[in-house]
Amino acid sequence: MPADKPTIGIALSGGAALGMAHVGVLKAIVDNDIRINYISGTSAGAFAAALFAFEVDLNEVRKHAQELRWFNLSGFSLSKYGIVTPEGIGKLIEKLVGKKNVEDAAIPLAMIATDVATGEKVVLREGNLAQAVMASCCIPGIFTPVELKGRMLVDGGLVENIPVSPLVEFGAGSIIAVDLSSRMKLERPSEIIGVIVNSITIGIRSARKIGLKDVDVVIEPKLDAYKGTDLKKEADLFTEGYRAASDKMDEIKTLSRR
Repeated sequence: MPADKPTIGIALSGGAALGMAHVGVLKAIVDNDIRINYISGTSAGAFAAALFAFEVDLNEVRKHAQELRWFNLSGFSLSKYGIVTPEGIGKLIEKLVGKKNVEDAAIPLAMIATDVATGEKVVLREGNLAQAVMASCCIPGIFTPVELKGRMLVDGGLVENIPVSPLVEFGAGSIIAVDLSSRMKLERPSEIIGVIVNSITIGIRSARKIGLKDVDVVIEPKLDAYKGTDLKKEADLFTEGYRAASDKMDEIKTLSRR
């Protein structure tokens, strides 16, 4: 990329089952011919970022999203560290992208995970793509941690829910952040997944301002009516994401000209 050309990075936050809103945001960006030079993702955002970075057709993503349920995103586990494994997530990535490494992406890609043994943030920029996405999406207490290079990795939302720092390190001239958690609906949980998702959401909201200090445009889809555990609202979530990005499109186009 020539030094005089503007570069844009986009950071996709965690959001559990609300991740389809990211696909709506990305579709709006594609429809408006905005070039994304770098992309990062945490948890559900890592899943969407990986597909976008490898140029998977977003209409294909929407088709598969209609079939997603918690049971087909997981696998049976006998581990004492979790109820199920996140292997269903990895299998879907391989089905849509193939057996690829993170560094093979058409758009430079980074994903955030948490080393649950040390509390450290782990930025995944290379190695097996499916494993990296599984690690970033690994909701603790539900999914068994992903063992990767001697580390025990779980959901990146615990350390950096809006993954801005990798974009700064990539050298992005401007940064767009998509935050699904700030307006996520919280209500009395009816199952363990709800307890865990609510707990993580409450924790990450307190760190939100720190994560946005280097951001030029923030996109916040209106998700007040949706729960972070409901995978059956994919069409509505896509629409909310598309609308939220469209509302910010004048600002985004300014970045592309800056």
